[in-house]
Amino acid sequence: MQSEIRNKLLDAFTNAGETFLSGQYLAELIGCSRTAVWKHMEELRKEGFTLEAVRNRGYRIVKTPENITPDEIRLGLLTNFIGKNIHFEESVESTQKIAHRLSNESVPEGTVVIAEEQRLGKGRMNRSWHSPKYTGIWMSLILRPNIPLTKAPQLTLLTAVAIVQAIEEVTGLEPEIKWPNDILINGKKITGILTELQAEADQIHSVIIGTGINVNQKKEDFPQELHEKASSLSIEKGESISRAELIRSIFKHFEKLYLLYLEQGFFPIKLLWEGYAISIGKNLKARTLTNVIEGKALGITDDGVLKLEDKTGMIHHIYSADIEI
Repeated sequence: MQSEIRNKLLDAFTNAGETFLSGQYLAELIGCSRTAVWKHMEELRKEGFTLEAVRNRGYRIVKTPENITPDEIRLGLLTNFIGKNIHFEESVESTQKIAHRLSNESVPEGTVVIAEEQRLGKGRMNRSWHSPKYTGIWMSLILRPNIPLTKAPQLTLLTAVAIVQAIEEVTGLEPEIKWPNDILINGKKITGILTELQAEADQIHSVIIGTGINVNQKKEDFPQELHEKASSLSIEKGESISRAELIRSIFKHFEKLYLLYLEQGFFPIKLLWEGYAISIGKNLKARTLTNVIEGKALGITDDGVLKLEDKTGMIHHIYSADIEI
């Protein structure tokens, strides 16, 4: 009940923008007493929100906290179901592990697990992911799509498009996608995406999409061996980025693309993905579990599989590989 009141309060301020909202208006809107409204406003202050209160006019929020909180993400969130239910932890081994557990507890689709720190974050092929505290976005999204098992990898590509669109919107930077799940800026990795399934036979129970985004790290925050390979949005932009604003933008773009995907299939997502892809038309090395294939990237199939044309003219379909440009 308390969280429901808080969510209604934050939705009211989201819709109000810069307008003051009176305690009486908020109490009537939410269905609680003015005293309850005041108590929730005090809780927001303790979280780090800066509130302006003017006699006979009411309240407005003028500044949000630097750290990520579910309340800060909720303020300004423009989605119907993605990110409406947030499970937040200060420090975890992995947001994916928690998301798997929550999925089995039948939490609603669109539930997100977010942490300020991942101690054992991982990427594809069980590689470790450097996830220092208070610098990046480490989160896992729970989906329950009614799609065939074989189409689940398409959601990785959809996620990449949503994140690129959000980065463009919030920072003005121009990210590129490296198949299948890396987002680069100026050739350096900013984001990794890990998609995992909970399924039985041919039926998907849930798709859990883990995302790690380097946002406000400084160069010295990265291990020496990553200095030439990885970067952060802050390094590339030259200024600090609001993580909560970026999260809200990702949720907004993801929900729009996801609903489009469920209605029209992968083709419109494919066109968007190819528009951001760094590898199309370039010569690549694809290192699979069994061999190395060299060739020119022709694009992706309607199912999201990478097409490589080798020097003999043979076209290879790459389902899973490390790509070297």
